[in-house]
Amino acid sequence: MEESPITDAPLGKRVPSRPCDSEPRAWRQAPRKPGGRTEPLRVEVVRDLAGFDALAAEWNALVMRVDDQVFYRHEFVRCWLEHFGAGAPLRILTARDAAGALVAVLGLKEEQGHQYGVPVRQLLSLTNKHSCRFDLLAEEPKAAAAAFLSHLMGDPSWDMLRLSDVPEDGGAWALMHAARGAGMPWGAWPSAKSPYLVLPDTVAAWTKGRSNAKPLRRRRRRLEEKGRVEVERVSGTEGLEARLEEAFALEQSGWKARQGTAIGQAEHRRGFYTALARVAAERGWLGLYFLRLDSRPIAFQYGLEYGSRYLAMKPGYDEALAEVSPSHLLTESLVQDCIGRGLKELDLLGDDAPYKREWTQEVRQHHWLFIYRDTLVGQTLQRSKFRWAPVAKRMVGRWVRRR
Repeated sequence: MEESPITDAPLGKRVPSRPCDSEPRAWRQAPRKPGGRTEPLRVEVVRDLAGFDALAAEWNALVMRVDDQVFYRHEFVRCWLEHFGAGAPLRILTARDAAGALVAVLGLKEEQGHQYGVPVRQLLSLTNKHSCRFDLLAEEPKAAAAAFLSHLMGDPSWDMLRLSDVPEDGGAWALMHAARGAGMPWGAWPSAKSPYLVLPDTVAAWTKGRSNAKPLRRRRRRLEEKGRVEVERVSGTEGLEARLEEAFALEQSGWKARQGTAIGQAEHRRGFYTALARVAAERGWLGLYFLRLDSRPIAFQYGLEYGSRYLAMKPGYDEALAEVSPSHLLTESLVQDCIGRGLKELDLLGDDAPYKREWTQEVRQHHWLFIYRDTLVGQTLQRSKFRWAPVAKRMVGRWVRRR
């Protein structure tokens, strides 16, 4: 996907992604002093896991108040930190109101990096491609953004702030508003377009008019000619380790192993998905589905069930049976099961892909958000990424097309 920088578009005009329900977020008003003045927020910085762990109850209570998604919960972030962020210096910003209540958090880490060969002192969101999405969590995003940005402007130890995979209706966009208002260099790149399917109340309503229903019936019959076909859903801790090993082995049998991206090929990936599955099973969030042929797994979907959504994180299938589309057959059964249990959405997460578009045309756009310190270094970094590099890329593209 070709990236297009965003620096001049009006930040207030974003098309929001559609949530599972139609209820608007309820932002609590910040405490006000007599006379109508807003109480300033107190910003504190958490720099180690012990401090992060101490926030668990308050963190989750905040998530549930402002945007109750499993990717933002303390348990999910803790699994990510343990396996992908080990040893990284933390810079988790928290804000408390006059009563001492936690009203905003922004999970960051410090990292030395490079941009076009130039050393950069970075503050990065606690994310990678396994974390799915990220946001500023705040009861009042505008007030929190002002408080956090004021704190960061007084700290000369960083050059660039980068928040990855922020949804279009995310609170983190308030940081961009605040940065622009403060005259700081900023920019945004489009990132993942994640397909999602709003689920109807009945399987019959979903099946009616579906373009792939008949082809999948034929493929299911062809698969049933090969043996006994079953669908298994794993949601508890009993036998979980063995089921995870089946899933990891199946994924590693195909193209992901050739690219080196299979879960089982890296200890940190295996550790993350194993630990997350345990936590999810203990809390009733796990939805690990298998399609089996004579008891042998031929497709799986590793996912979480949370807040009336099924979140499809990692699929895999037996490529030797590609002609009958085992992954699509499993998705069909998974959707039917989700509808039967009253879920309202299937979120396919990650990047857009043709196989995901067989199920839906709806997508959620995400962005990478960048803020630079208003220094010569920060200005140069912003211009190189959002002005000079895109111009050079277009010029090279024109030259290639003319050859």
